[in-house]
Amino acid sequence: MLKMPALPSLFISHGSPMLALEDAPTTVFLRRLSSQFPKPRAIVVASAHWETDEPMVMGATHPETIHDFQGFPKELYALRYPAPGDSALAGRVQSLISNAGFKASIDSRRGLDHGAWNPLLLMYPAADIPVIELSVQPQHDARWHYRVGEALAPLREENILIVGTGNLTHNLREAFHGHYVQTPAWVSDFAQWVEERVRQGNIESLLDWERLAPYAKQNHPTPEHFLPFFVALGAAGTPLQAKHLNEDTAMGVLAMDAYSFG
Repeated sequence: MLKMPALPSLFISHGSPMLALEDAPTTVFLRRLSSQFPKPRAIVVASAHWETDEPMVMGATHPETIHDFQGFPKELYALRYPAPGDSALAGRVQSLISNAGFKASIDSRRGLDHGAWNPLLLMYPAADIPVIELSVQPQHDARWHYRVGEALAPLREENILIVGTGNLTHNLREAFHGHYVQTPAWVSDFAQWVEERVRQGNIESLLDWERLAPYAKQNHPTPEHFLPFFVALGAAGTPLQAKHLNEDTAMGVLAMDAYSFG
């Protein structure tokens, strides 16, 4: 019996909660993305919208759809993503992370925030694949999250899709008040820097992004939306094999890039 190839790990920029209702280029991209690899038996998704002091794993059997935003059209609040959880997989994820030296716990009440359900609603609208959400720790750096991803790498061999969901750039103040007609250089220069280091397989530079990347603080006043990138990157292993899947900009300054690793 032939062994199935390992699934890639993904980094997805999820942008505004309106993504699921729009016909933006990234919406179209996400609707087509699942056709590029076999259907996974489960999904583990690290979301920028779940911040904790230590790694937390969603253990709910029937996770609720969390509408963690305000001021959007009522149609958005009517959306549900009723994907099942998987308590056994949650325990395995906790064990993998704990065995890597982290203090990981399970939250049996946590639901799926929009960082997770918004892109998954487009990728797998049937909501028939178990989903386990994983938190990020913004007080810790890229290397910490890379190590979390490394701990999850064996799951790729078990037909489990590992996804990091955040944004390649995420300055909401500029997005809402900047009134940009064209993408400014401080956004495109940062995105290009990331793309070049990914193409080179230069993981060490990526891990030192806060010091080395151009306009790092301007693109990420807080780091939580970039940290899922490193979970996906860590899950890929080395040497790095990567594909730049999507390139788009929303609201003038939100780079909507997506990558597959492995």
